[in-house]
Amino acid sequence: MDVTSKNKIIFDPLYGFITLTPLEWEIIHTPFYQRLRWIKQLGFTFYTFPGAEHSRFGHSIGVMFNAHKILEKLGKTVSDTELSDPRNLSPEKMFHQSIRLAALLHDLGTFMFSHTTEMAYIKYGETTHEKNGKGHPDDHEHLGSFIIKNTDYPGGITYTLKKYHIDPQKISNLVKGIDPSTLANQILHSEVDCDRMDYLLRDAHYSGIKYGTYDRDYLLHHFRVANVSGHEILTINHNALHAVEDFLMARFAWYSQVIRSARGARFDAIAEEICFYMLEKGKIYSYSQLMDMIEHKPEVFYTFNDQYFMQQVHHQYVSGGFDKNLRIKDLAHALLFERAPRTIKCEEFKQRILNQDDDHLNEKIMKKAEEKVKEIKEILKKKGSDSDWILEDLPKKNIIFVKSRKKLIKSKTGENLLLERDPAKILMDNGEVRLLGDVENSIINDLQNKFNFVPNVYCSESAYEILKAEGIVE
Repeated sequence: MDVTSKNKIIFDPLYGFITLTPLEWEIIHTPFYQRLRWIKQLGFTFYTFPGAEHSRFGHSIGVMFNAHKILEKLGKTVSDTELSDPRNLSPEKMFHQSIRLAALLHDLGTFMFSHTTEMAYIKYGETTHEKNGKGHPDDHEHLGSFIIKNTDYPGGITYTLKKYHIDPQKISNLVKGIDPSTLANQILHSEVDCDRMDYLLRDAHYSGIKYGTYDRDYLLHHFRVANVSGHEILTINHNALHAVEDFLMARFAWYSQVIRSARGARFDAIAEEICFYMLEKGKIYSYSQLMDMIEHKPEVFYTFNDQYFMQQVHHQYVSGGFDKNLRIKDLAHALLFERAPRTIKCEEFKQRILNQDDDHLNEKIMKKAEEKVKEIKEILKKKGSDSDWILEDLPKKNIIFVKSRKKLIKSKTGENLLLERDPAKILMDNGEVRLLGDVENSIINDLQNKFNFVPNVYCSESAYEILKAEGIVE
């Protein structure tokens, strides 16, 4: 890293040199941001793909860089000199800087091993957020927002933002995707946004799996601003239609074949189960404790990272903390020493391409999977012991190309679908703006209502033998 010039420069393996303003440099050297160095981007995927050791730290800087490149193409940037000048409070500079900061800080509240343990905190739901009275879920987005707004002391994010005349509430709104500017929200949160643009390439690079690759330069070249009902929105030239499709296909394949594959997801499912158990037993930091640390003990909050989780699991394992629950002890052994559980394969747990809009069929298929899980549990209860366990990892989110038109209409916040934040928009040659799914020569027109249903159910080796004898597994 270059520490001699006013603007600091770091070298990224994907994009080369990235320039940081003095404000951004100060932010990444706070305990809150340095913590991200010790959180793996892909959870336990490195058990399957050993190269996937990269962190949220590098990813977040990459997201900021992509946000900057989108703004640059849209003609929404100011010069480096203007951007770095804390005395310059022009609307153009503040918009540019705010988008960069929101991108930089979007993962500030990330949990141990990223999304792996987050679902345990959400499921446990320990706090009702009495501090702000909004009843938010215990997720990384709201924890990050809490850091941005509640660290008004030297070395805190709030303090640093205010020092440079940046409104913390503004950055928090951008991070959550609820800013008054539709354009800003789309750059940060949409089907083709700066976050996805980075993690697809970065994850593919470090894992060695090429599913996530797409033509970034071609896509960036074709971003445009369009005006719809008095609002500026983010669009992509029709010329880049197939580049957009390629991007969405890459994401679909990545989640289907890597993130949700039985081979890649099993240790994340184990870690989530162990984390939930430790939350129940008070053996790991609770959400309210994290919030207290954020306000009063930033150096302690810094330790809320992957190393802390593995240390807690190992301590409980060797000290007998899991001895009263043999299932959790077996899971901990599997996690600590990469002892993969068996995957249960049967008709009810098969991967399927389904229709987003066929709620009746989808509920029926999910119900069959849940009933099969119950059946297996009953068999093991009758014919097995505590060491004969299963671990279900049924889908919590659908793997989609885009949200279907029917789902968009159902969830829309206004009258005009073109003003909805998430869906990708295409700027036609005649100046008309259309949803990607409405463009006739787009393959997404046919695929927009499809999603990949990928249920995973695992079990111990001894349980597998029982299920095999019972004819449950194929």
